[in-house]
Amino acid sequence: MINPSSRSGRRDPDVTIRRILKVNHAGEFGAIRIYGAQILVARRLFPDIVPALEEMRGDEIDHCRLFREAMPARSAKPCRVMAFWSLGGSVLGFLTALAGRNMIWICTEAVESTVHRHLEDQLAFLAKRDPELHALIASIQEQELAHLRTAESSQKGRGLSHALLLPVVGALTDLMIWLSTWGDSSWMRAEMARAGRG
Repeated sequence: MINPSSRSGRRDPDVTIRRILKVNHAGEFGAIRIYGAQILVARRLFPDIVPALEEMRGDEIDHCRLFREAMPARSAKPCRVMAFWSLGGSVLGFLTALAGRNMIWICTEAVESTVHRHLEDQLAFLAKRDPELHALIASIQEQELAHLRTAESSQKGRGLSHALLLPVVGALTDLMIWLSTWGDSSWMRAEMARAGRG
């Protein structure tokens, strides 16, 4: 789909808002799958961390629902590549859980820090364009930051596995965001950065 553009060459902000909702909904869907796979493994190997993972998964289920509910009023639709998010999240969750409890927390840190960066851009873009969605994302961001702090404080050291996995999972998350916006996340980020400076 070609984005409508204004005479200044900037794209229609409503298109960006729809894509924000689409990618956020898909990301929460993927996070649900990550936590779900990790919980399945942790129940057998690390039962003491299951309550924390279940609580975070519950937050992601709630976020996914809230983004879905915000779509109709903005003519947004769910991402067409949800299967990628489902499969990718499940595989990432299983692999990190099988690699050990520390890897679970490193994965959570990587995903949540990447999400936080994207949410910051979105909040700057939405502040004057969609105050209602801005407030929703700001409230969700608080819970995502709590997940990030839990992941950071739960790790037993930050050795080689942390140094290697953190950028890899962050890059995979960015790739999934890029794919789910058909490559327009690069434009979205640049446009949101311009809006933040404006």
